[in-house]
Amino acid sequence: MPLDERIITKAIIDRYFEKIRGILNLDAAIVGAGPAGLVAGYCLASAGKKVAVFERKLSVGGGMWGGGMLFNEIVVQEEACHVLEELGVSTRLYQEGYYTADAVETASTLTSRCVKAGAPIFNALSVEDVVMRPEGIVGLVVNWTAVNMAGLHVDPLAIRARAVIDATGHDTEVVSVVQKKVPGRLKTPSGSLEGEKSMWSDEAERLTLENTRDVFPGLFVAGMAANATFGGPRMGPIFGGMLLSGKKVAELVFAYLESLPKESS
Repeated sequence: MPLDERIITKAIIDRYFEKIRGILNLDAAIVGAGPAGLVAGYCLASAGKKVAVFERKLSVGGGMWGGGMLFNEIVVQEEACHVLEELGVSTRLYQEGYYTADAVETASTLTSRCVKAGAPIFNALSVEDVVMRPEGIVGLVVNWTAVNMAGLHVDPLAIRARAVIDATGHDTEVVSVVQKKVPGRLKTPSGSLEGEKSMWSDEAERLTLENTRDVFPGLFVAGMAANATFGGPRMGPIFGGMLLSGKKVAELVFAYLESLPKESS
């Protein structure tokens, strides 16, 4: 049978529209497809929640792909190995307390498991605003990353979500929007975005997990975005805290969703 370019094009359009129509009303919207966001998506979808992940870049996986300075290996501490093992990623003991994993295997496996669990990933989509009501954040405002890069005046579209997770890493994209729109209202010591501090791996890994929490009604932070929001340091190419943060934020969001009134069908 000869291939017809019109059918190829129609198949892509129909399937994408089907996919995006299915996520216009979510339990949880995750912004950022790095390690914390992917683990959170996998955990929440596996628990039966309706989830989608939005990534402004064309590639997903965050900083994992490059390992440390393009040496594509990552380090995780022992207490985080079980997260990788659950998802099917191989780890190797380097010395007591330090395990390594192939960065490409880790990023690709987390991505695959997240999608297969039922959390689709929409890449090249940027979050430029939130949907807000008196009770808090109830959704996201999205546009094509290419539109923003080109500086085009194109109105965005909105997606509803009962909870939003900012897992955008150093950039804290969603938290930054909230701070700009309602200054002084974040649940940080100063009420504002505290900002990322210089590298201190041990302290950063501890604080990544401690700072994983809600920061505004309907908004949670995870991974490096949690540290940057609450003023913790960066950690470099060790990813255990981010993996554990993704699992923790999924548990927090699940409990939050269960506490909300049931939506009428």
